Amino acid sequence: MINIEVVFALPTTATSLSIEVPQGTTAEQGVIQSGIIEKCPEIDPTALTLGVWNRTVKANYELKEGDRIEIYRPLIADPKDARRKRAEKAKEEGRANKITGGRPL
Repeated sequence: MINIEVVFALPTTATSLSIEVPQGTTAEQGVIQSGIIEKCPEIDPTALTLGVWNRTVKANYELKEGDRIEIYRPLIADPKDARRKRAEKAKEEGRANKITGGRPL
């Protein structure tokens, strides 16, 4: 048996459960065995994005002693699109050069 932790965070609260699972358990199995899906209805069990200690892992990742499984929420906005919109706004407001995108002289 190995000890793991399963965590899920919202902007206002975080849920953390420590459990013991058999050696050879996968990340997805660990999440299911922890019972966190029942405790946090915001989690979509059909579209899990998981990580272990801030590194994204596949559902079939084999857990090791002391691993912390993190359940990630979907992104609200695409980071590339958000940056592109900020750059366009800066050009329109005169805070950036319209050709190079750099700061105006």
